[in-house]
Amino acid sequence: MRLTRIDLNSWLFHMGGRTILVDPVLVDPLVFYGLPWLFTAYHNTPIAFTPEALPPIDMILISQGIDDHCHKPTLERLDRAIPVVASPTAAKVVRQLGYQQVTAIAHWEEFTLGDTLSITAIPGAEIQPGQVENGYLLRDRATDETLYYEPHLFPTKVPADRMGRVDVAVAPVVGQVIPLLGQVIMGPLEAMHLVATLKPQVFVPTTLGDIRAEGILPKLIQTVGSVEEFRDRLLASGLPTQLRVPAPGETVELSAIVR
Repeated sequence: MRLTRIDLNSWLFHMGGRTILVDPVLVDPLVFYGLPWLFTAYHNTPIAFTPEALPPIDMILISQGIDDHCHKPTLERLDRAIPVVASPTAAKVVRQLGYQQVTAIAHWEEFTLGDTLSITAIPGAEIQPGQVENGYLLRDRATDETLYYEPHLFPTKVPADRMGRVDVAVAPVVGQVIPLLGQVIMGPLEAMHLVATLKPQVFVPTTLGDIRAEGILPKLIQTVGSVEEFRDRLLASGLPTQLRVPAPGETVELSAIVR
């Protein structure tokens, strides 16, 4: 298993002999809901990959239908023949863009890519009442290595035994709180709860990026915690989980750790 960090929520997961592009935001700007006055973000440093500079992609995996996960300007520059697996709301967006192979998976449904990789949708973030998006549990069917990806909040109501063993967890450690909505992204305390519950061998932070954000929404967001705080809490806990924080564009090899 190898992971390549792109930036923000965007990753390349290399598992089961396949390369999976996750929640790709590869071009600027990032605008929420088509409203630049609400939220517009630009990268302060060049993004690690442009759509044209990606390695061959076997599948695109999208967790949510909102713009920082299902980014239309990026998807418009990718090959529409690449298969896409997505939450139901994201699948609607991708189909409208003309992608030819789109599979929407609801919570606890499983998708199999060839005979080497299985992907199970896990209940994820509630974006608005009744709209609960996806996290994912990926399993390499040859090595039995597993990776859990959740870019917002750990679902505390989901029994850990239903998810099974988690070798690598990819989740946020720097939280965000928005007035009226509350905490929308997990911080160090919630990330520690995830670690204590799932007991992954490796934890890799996501939702990190060096961006310049403009508009009304960035002025209202309260940041909670830091990578350093999470590292300190993890060390103090005595739990054996290792923390890996790849730089943008960096690939980390994890197979030797999780075996």
